[in-house]
Amino acid sequence: GVMPLLAGITLFTLFSQGPTYSTVEVAPNDHIRGDSESPVTLVVYADFQCPACATEHQAMMRVWPQISSNARLIFRHFPITAAHPNSWAASLYAEAAAKQGRFWEMHDYLFQTQAVWSNLQNVEQEFDSYALELNLDIEQLHLDIASSETIAKIRNDQRGGNSAGVLSTPSVFINGKLLNRPNATRIRNAVKEAASLSG
Repeated sequence: GVMPLLAGITLFTLFSQGPTYSTVEVAPNDHIRGDSESPVTLVVYADFQCPACATEHQAMMRVWPQISSNARLIFRHFPITAAHPNSWAASLYAEAAAKQGRFWEMHDYLFQTQAVWSNLQNVEQEFDSYALELNLDIEQLHLDIASSETIAKIRNDQRGGNSAGVLSTPSVFINGKLLNRPNATRIRNAVKEAASLSG
């Protein structure tokens, strides 16, 4: 029985070295909120368990109605599991929800409930309840969570983030330029500036 396991590991290694995308490129499997033809691209590298990421998410949602006509938002996974042990599971659930067309709903849910699940020992039970709230097919969700494609997507997002120089989360890039301290005002101003440059 040793052979299939090794074959599985080899396959996973091949999968886990998929393409990475820069902060100005859009991947075919990227999650995009807003108009994909927008002149301004915001790429957010975030960890669902990171409190600063939840704060950035709130700021982004506050300002989104004012910037969405010019901007598209791309989320990429950057779970820092050494600091946030539940972040990997959160990314898996969000990615699996994407397979059922509900990525952004799960993304928002995870950030809104972060304080609830952050310190849980068995977080899967909690995440299953969110999936049910979103009317997801749980059996399919669990299959997708375990799939090498889901794992590879998260790993490749991380590798792309490493290449882009991401050292902490959240890291917000606006047309490839890192925005420091991304609060609502700074996001709005940076998008406005980027839109005028691209116009």
